Order: sequence, then structure tokens, then C-alpha cells
Amino acid sequence: MKDKNKLYWKKNLSYLIVLLSIWFIVSFGFGILLVDQLNLIEFFGFKLGFWFAQQGSIYTFVILIFIYIYLMNRLDKEFKS
Repeated sequence: MKDKNKLYWKKNLSYLIVLLSIWFIVSFGFGILLVDQLNLIEFFGFKLGFWFAQQGSIYTFVILIFIYIYLMNRLDKEFKS
């Protein structure tokens, strides 16, 4: 039982690390660090760097929430006693 709990939390933390890393890359990387390069590309009439800084990171975060819900439901079913 104790090993099962450790494996559950290990998988949970790995999901969190991956998903939060994606969010960090999108929000900080695309919205701040790469904004000048991305502004050379237009997206729905807006510069892509501006779009990521204003909207893209928020949309990405919401999508990642739903992905996390899906992954956790699957993980809960896998470890259900």
C-alpha cells in the first residue's frame, strides 16, 4: 500500500512538472523572451508575440487544466483500490 501511494504521487508530480513547464515556456518564453521574434508573425491580425503575452498563455493554462483533469482521472482509475 505504501509503495502504491509513493508511485501514485511520483506520477502525479511528474504530470505537474511537465504541465507547469509547458505553461512556463508558453507564458515566459513566448510572451517575454521570444516576443520580438514572434512579433514578425501575424496571428488573426495581431503580432504573435503580443498574442501570446495577452491571450495565449491564458488559453494554454486553461487547456492544461483540462489535460491535468483527464490525466488525474486516468491515474485515479489506475490506482483505485
